[in-house]
Amino acid sequence: MKDMFGSPGSVSGLMLRIGQCLCAAASIGWMVSASGFSNYTAFCYLIASMGLQVLWSFGLACLDFYALRIKKDLQNAVLVSLFVVGDWVTATLSLAAACSSAGIVVLYARDLHFCTNTKMHLPCIRFEISIAMAFITWFLIAISSHVMFWLLASA
Repeated sequence: MKDMFGSPGSVSGLMLRIGQCLCAAASIGWMVSASGFSNYTAFCYLIASMGLQVLWSFGLACLDFYALRIKKDLQNAVLVSLFVVGDWVTATLSLAAACSSAGIVVLYARDLHFCTNTKMHLPCIRFEISIAMAFITWFLIAISSHVMFWLLASA
């Protein structure tokens, strides 16, 4: 297998996983800090999806760190195929959660004016920051998925 940016067991792969983990955790933090988020299913789905992403990315970051520490090559077909499937699943869930949450915020902010209405004031800025962090997380997962797919294809 080739040595590519973001490949498992490399410094770039470790940084990519740490970035995914931190952005997903930031997304959760911003959403949880917004009052009333639990009243909306899409926002709860975003929390669940980002929680899974934190666990997946943290686990793979630990594996990358261990591989770098003992100088072990993680690029075998079985491991890379597991990484491909895991990245695809988490990428799909993260994109779906970010898009559904973004749709709700656009509806409430632009169409129903719940963010500016004094009677029904929602913390839309916190929702928007959380969703932006979720999209950044998804972008980082998409890079990982792409790299893992090409590593698997080159095996």
